Amino acid sequence: MASKSRLAHRVRPHWSNRDVEIVIVARAFMSVGRALAGIVTPIYLALVGFGPVELSAYILVVAGTSALLSTGIGTFSDRVGRRTFLVVVPLFTGAAGVVFATTGSHPLLFIAGALGSFGRGAGAGAGTIGPYQPAESAYVTERVAPSHRNAVFGRLAVASSVGAAIGGPLALLVPSIHSHAGTPITLFRVAFLAIAVVSVLAGVVALALHEERGARTGTHRLRPRFPRRSRWLLYRLWVTNTLNGAAVGMFGPFLTYWFFRRYGVGPGEVGVLYTIVNVATIASSLSAAAWARRWGLVRTVSVVRVVQSLLLVPMVLSANFEMAGAWFLVRMLIQRVGMPLRQSYVVGLADPDERASVAALSNLPSQVATAFSPLLTGYLFAEADLVVPFEIAAVLQLANALTFWAFFRRHPPDEELATDAVSESGDAVP
Repeated sequence: MASKSRLAHRVRPHWSNRDVEIVIVARAFMSVGRALAGIVTPIYLALVGFGPVELSAYILVVAGTSALLSTGIGTFSDRVGRRTFLVVVPLFTGAAGVVFATTGSHPLLFIAGALGSFGRGAGAGAGTIGPYQPAESAYVTERVAPSHRNAVFGRLAVASSVGAAIGGPLALLVPSIHSHAGTPITLFRVAFLAIAVVSVLAGVVALALHEERGARTGTHRLRPRFPRRSRWLLYRLWVTNTLNGAAVGMFGPFLTYWFFRRYGVGPGEVGVLYTIVNVATIASSLSAAAWARRWGLVRTVSVVRVVQSLLLVPMVLSANFEMAGAWFLVRMLIQRVGMPLRQSYVVGLADPDERASVAALSNLPSQVATAFSPLLTGYLFAEADLVVPFEIAAVLQLANALTFWAFFRRHPPDEELATDAVSESGDAVP
């Protein structure tokens, strides 16, 4: 069987705890900024004159640029190494924070937001830290054994939650928009400068990472390659990720804006909610590896996706902010179990020489869908109501769960193959 031969030929490099710990610290710093940006940016843009359609266009530009950067970083890092991207990309986010702190010019906000992948997301520590994530995932996978991979990706998710739990309360740096008469730039400047500082710190921390010289050298090292040995995996991921990307794009970038519009809450209230969510979901991320051992990784991810899709409906039908926040918390508790497992699964199944390329290219259709589906949400927000986009997203995410199960239930990850092989050989301890 192909999957067993895949397990047999892989040679794992030495696991450097130091390198993994540095990546985790950098992830935490980056998540502080991402979480704070996810809270303050949509409200700031609304206050400087962005309507639902222009906000959708902003999300389209940022997501599209992020998709291009992610694809380029993923394919090139398989050839030239990962460390450079883990250092440089956070600096772009820091520069975007400075621009947002100093100008309300719509064209400049579009440009800075695109290059810094800035302010796209809910601020609840979803685990996305920017377009260099394919390089980060590949870097970590190369330094851990298969049996440790799920746990390490769980720790990365915890770092995102901890960072976001710190970033959420920083939204209180923004004075109450209802009781202060200052301009939006004045009110939000300190928050955006804080985002710039923590993003730069993430890049500085990554300078301490070690990467073997010459590991990816050669006369054609700058020529990106399509991951041929992993294309069976890539094609399936394109289908499942497109469905999930369309679903996430329908509601994810708008969560803060939706709370603001539907319930009239400001950055402080939303920041407190996200902080509660991030603290409460740390246990979910840590338990992900245990659930995968008990149920199997593919089954766990599929069940989690089904449940989280269904929980969108009662959340958007809630009568007040407190009830909507409670449903959101329950949904995120469940979502955090599946997120690190899916990231671990993709890089674990990919060919060792194609991991970053697969991580990047597998998300390309998702990022394209995430970029364009907000246009429909913006139109529905402006012309219909605030509920329909979330209901459409729930249906799309349910379809994603079912296709993921159909495509991958017969393709367990390496660590489950190893367990099965030991059991079959009779060497397992009773």
